[in-house]
Amino acid sequence: GIPFGVKDLYSVANLPTRWGSPGHEDQVFPYTATSVQKLLDAGGVLVAKLEMIELAGGGDYDIAGASRGGACLSAWDKTRWAGGSSSGSGAATALGCVGYSLGSETSGSIICPSAFNGATGFRPTYGRVSRFGAMALCWTLDKVGPICRSAEDCGTVLLAIAGPDPLDPTSLAEKLKLRPQKTKPRLGLMAETFTKNKAQASEKAYNDAIAVFKKLGYEVVEVKLPDLPYGDAVGIIVAAEGASAHENFIRGERFQMLADANQVAGFTAALAVPAVDYLWAMRMRSEALKANAIWDKCDCVFKPVFYHGAPRADKSLNEGFALMGGDDGPANLLGWPSMAFPIGFEEGLPLGGQIIAPAMREDTCYSVALDFQRETDFHKRVPPGAAA
Repeated sequence: GIPFGVKDLYSVANLPTRWGSPGHEDQVFPYTATSVQKLLDAGGVLVAKLEMIELAGGGDYDIAGASRGGACLSAWDKTRWAGGSSSGSGAATALGCVGYSLGSETSGSIICPSAFNGATGFRPTYGRVSRFGAMALCWTLDKVGPICRSAEDCGTVLLAIAGPDPLDPTSLAEKLKLRPQKTKPRLGLMAETFTKNKAQASEKAYNDAIAVFKKLGYEVVEVKLPDLPYGDAVGIIVAAEGASAHENFIRGERFQMLADANQVAGFTAALAVPAVDYLWAMRMRSEALKANAIWDKCDCVFKPVFYHGAPRADKSLNEGFALMGGDDGPANLLGWPSMAFPIGFEEGLPLGGQIIAPAMREDTCYSVALDFQRETDFHKRVPPGAAA
């Protein structure tokens, strides 16, 4: 009986599924995505298809208005961006328009709008949730996950949608268990560049959050990742696989209808990504497995999502992100799970932290975030005009 919404890259039989794209205005599928069907089977009431960045931003968008619906604005400040590419999922959930929503993430698209809107978002391990019926951007990176108001809600939704699916051969057979932790996980902390990014508010929120964890009995340890070009590898993989997934559209008559000229240029260029570059990126993925060594020292990592609140919606996003910080390193590349949740505010804008854990250890993300939210009330605060 709980109303929910889904990012408009999830197909729902006989309803428009426009992928946020002006060029897909009349697109309708005869089937429903597995994750959506599981929620319907569990008694959920679908009330909304939610706006998103066109084609999940695979062409390297630069404006908040890179969507058929225009710029999706932050739930907290209508001059700010709601984040991408699950923009509507983050804003609608924070405002109480829906009880929860489904987003998707290739490289930050659940974590980002959760942070910008003061929501709690859960990016599961790659393959944990079936992607059947969800628009493909990057077959080897795309993940399905919920955006909710709390860690507890995220756990409830993820348990409902996780599991194997014969329609998605990449889905994992292992059953998801959000089991209680017998001991407090060791919390890994990395060197953060708050001063360089002029992020005093974020530094205070981060340090205050660490103090909460220490009060709860968490051991904190310093950890460091191998210095590898994780972001470059992700960028090349997304470009090459995204161009392949949408090749017919890119070469078609409606391609020029995309709202952001950067997207047009980016997808066009992606058609020409050399095979040697893609293979380099995939080899770098194997090299990145060295990063798993940090799990010998800690059970999870706590990081800020970004060093600042949501950027202005009327400015270049590349400029807006120049001082945002917030790099989860190899996490998306290696399919690690993460949960993002609010940890403070900067001039009225929510700031998000995230717990990143090894593959298959969603239970660690869940238990740590749940502990934090039992001690704090940031996730209970609602934006002006929100449905309480």
